[in-house]
Amino acid sequence: MGDSDEGGSRRGALIGLLIAAVMLAVGLWLAHDLTAASKMQDCVMSGRTNCNVIEPDR
Repeated sequence: MGDSDEGGSRRGALIGLLIAAVMLAVGLWLAHDLTAASKMQDCVMSGRTNCNVIEPDR
């Protein structure tokens, strides 16, 4: 009788962990995206005409 309770408890914990991991990933993506948008907005508001991101060749 104790084995069935442990299985349900573990399943709930794994689902909760999965949801937390997805929320963390979405939060990190959103923070990165908002930071990039903020930098672009700061560049435009300072009066610059060329605010494109320049990435060096590798």
